[in-house]
Amino acid sequence: MDENTMINETTIHEAGISEVEFNEIFAIMEASFPVSEIRTRTGQQALLDRPNYHLYTSKDAEGEILAFLAAWELPELRFIEHIAVNPECRSGGIGRKLMSSYLMRSDKPVLLEVEPPDGELEQRRIGFYERLGFYLNPYNYMQPPLRAGQADLPLRIMTYPEPVTMKEFRRFRDILYTEVYGVKI
Repeated sequence: MDENTMINETTIHEAGISEVEFNEIFAIMEASFPVSEIRTRTGQQALLDRPNYHLYTSKDAEGEILAFLAAWELPELRFIEHIAVNPECRSGGIGRKLMSSYLMRSDKPVLLEVEPPDGELEQRRIGFYERLGFYLNPYNYMQPPLRAGQADLPLRIMTYPEPVTMKEFRRFRDILYTEVYGVKI
């Protein structure tokens, strides 16, 4: 990232977000994640009204969004639901700088979900987060469906700045299920 690129926090419930910004973020999201790992456009837009849901962006000098980080700021933890860089700007360090900036502001555990380390791409992605200080926890985890008609998705939880015990994992999982996914426990 050069001096013309900035990390800019866009906090949805305070500052609002324009339709253009939402479209840029959603386009990056669709280009970066399989359908099973993102909500529908309507479902994603509905999150903008949730007070605990925040978007952080990295923009170029012209204000175009290069990357975004979508996170839930909850009383016990921070949960990074998505982080993605525009495909045209990947491998330039933008995602690392955006994530590092986010982590520096956290005084709570930070969690994120990753695919199990079954293939080379998944292992590379996990390695990216490990280099930032995350730990891959060994516990089985199922992400509830983000769209109607989908099945639960087997993922793993990574935590920062340290690994969690089984008891902590269960508590954090239950918080994610109820606060982020709306699952009744």
